[in-house]
Amino acid sequence: MNQFKLLFMLFLLSTLFACGNRNTELKSPSGKLRVKLYVEEGKLKIGLSRNDENLLQADAGKFTLESDVVGNGYTIEKVERSSTDESWKPVYGERSSIRDNYNEMILTLVDKDAENVQVKLECRLYDEGFAFRYLFDSETLKDGIIQKELTTFNFNGDHSAWATNKAQGHIVKIKISDIKKAAERPLVIQQDESTFLALGEAALVDYARGKWINNGKGNSLQIDLTGTVNLRQANYKSPWRYVMVGSSPGELLENNYLIQNLNEPNQIENTSWIKPGKVIREVTLTTKGAYACIDFAARHNIEYVEFDAGWYGNEYDDASDASTITVDPRRSPGPLDLLDAVKYAENKGVGILLYVNRRALEKQLDEILPLFKSWGIKGIKYGFVNVGSQEWTDWLHDAIRKAAKYEMMVDVHDQYRPTGYERTYPNLMTLEGIRGDEESPSVEHSINTLFTRMIAGAGDNTNCFLAERVSQKMGGKSAQMAKAIMLYSPLNFIYWYDRPEGSPVKKGGAGSAEKVIDESEDLSFYDDLQVVWDDTKVLEGEMGAYATVARKSNDDWFVGSLAAHTGREVKIPLSFLDENASYEAKIYYQDTDDLKKNIFKTTTVKVNKDSVLERKLIKDSGLAVVIKKK
Repeated sequence: MNQFKLLFMLFLLSTLFACGNRNTELKSPSGKLRVKLYVEEGKLKIGLSRNDENLLQADAGKFTLESDVVGNGYTIEKVERSSTDESWKPVYGERSSIRDNYNEMILTLVDKDAENVQVKLECRLYDEGFAFRYLFDSETLKDGIIQKELTTFNFNGDHSAWATNKAQGHIVKIKISDIKKAAERPLVIQQDESTFLALGEAALVDYARGKWINNGKGNSLQIDLTGTVNLRQANYKSPWRYVMVGSSPGELLENNYLIQNLNEPNQIENTSWIKPGKVIREVTLTTKGAYACIDFAARHNIEYVEFDAGWYGNEYDDASDASTITVDPRRSPGPLDLLDAVKYAENKGVGILLYVNRRALEKQLDEILPLFKSWGIKGIKYGFVNVGSQEWTDWLHDAIRKAAKYEMMVDVHDQYRPTGYERTYPNLMTLEGIRGDEESPSVEHSINTLFTRMIAGAGDNTNCFLAERVSQKMGGKSAQMAKAIMLYSPLNFIYWYDRPEGSPVKKGGAGSAEKVIDESEDLSFYDDLQVVWDDTKVLEGEMGAYATVARKSNDDWFVGSLAAHTGREVKIPLSFLDENASYEAKIYYQDTDDLKKNIFKTTTVKVNKDSVLERKLIKDSGLAVVIKKK
């Protein structure tokens, strides 16, 4: 070996040694957030700080495989840096344009103690938060099966969190140390009066779902995967693990576009058929009820009628056939001429959606998609889908992609929670994963839902209006109106349990129809309500106590406000309105007597950007405001 080659090899070795042991720092675009990544005794560590104040420390990159443990002998072999600052326009959403601005660093890690297994850590640091994911080497982990992912976030105290272990469960305030059952994501944590964090995952497409659980080692939360992960099936990458950082719960919510930024861009070339709108359920499963619903929808600016469970038989019977129109007699005596109703709706400018239980979807999806397309159906509500494991996560996203091929919108119900895939396949319109109004949540719970679940994205909150329990438990009619604005859903189901005049009495099934909608009542709020927004502003909010949200649609603004256990004087500065423009604001509200009687009042005032709307909110109530440009 000549002297030149010897010196060159010594240089490479010294470079690798230095790279493997140095601290590696990443700053957000404004410098507000910083991340330090380093290897300590073979283990990968991450430190996140804001304005030089430590927020958390993470143990990353460690996995239990079938035959080995990866992550105890790392060295950093390579560091790649890049920056991105661009904007993109969603097909629909809570804002018409989204900025994607971050600094990125990719570390190539080699575990010398695990047969030189290679893993890359891709890190992105935004001013809104920090995200990372694992890119697994397809050679050294060719047939790898992850048994456990040991990613752990360690906090500097036993902080308060707002958690639920089920997607549709109660959200409760709890200490980090008391999270003994895996908590849903996003998990919101309050470190102090001006520091809130949201932990979650983005771009969960073909990997096992990860929740958060205390690992018994102090103030730490560890990823809890729902089953194992076949790395080949996962295309050798994990979902993103993110930590959003805000000075208030409202700032976290307002920055929820971060999750879509962590997903791949839209893959549907022609999106003209994807049309958000309001929805009313047809629950009687009769032709007469269908005509009444369609006529009501046409009169009241409701874009869709959805035929609920039972139109093709017992949804829980594996023998039920979703290619037939066979009404479940336990739900309705019928008759239902569905194809005639579809044609009638089309002539009225109303689209038809169909509910299909996962039992039929799993065996008939490839058959019913082209069939429904031929019928003129606009979308499908996927009911009671299996979630969590890698198998069912993969199946569901494949089912969404298949629906797109037939220009079919999708509403996923029950335990599935969004992780931003609606950016990649925007035919995924909305989904449940929420303790919505069909569960009669308190106002406090709805506010907690707003500041936790809604960070993840659209939520089908099953907005109610006439049911008596609305005034008894849920804050009254004006609170329902407020929630229709505040809890975002591009397919917004309204009048959840109610039937239009002319519908027959519902005979059975979930949520027996409680009221016939009285069209002599002022229904103008729901007539005017929009579901796609050009801008969203969280004006104020405190977990479980109160919140006010303003959303813009074209020239008009919609404002919703909720107050929980304590009444308050709401003051809403309208500085977001256009300069030198005049508006008219219609306020929908209730006082104590109105709430008891299940009625509401309205008042109309002229406003401009210098105006401040003031209204007293009694406890456990809400108000809604529609501001129209004149």
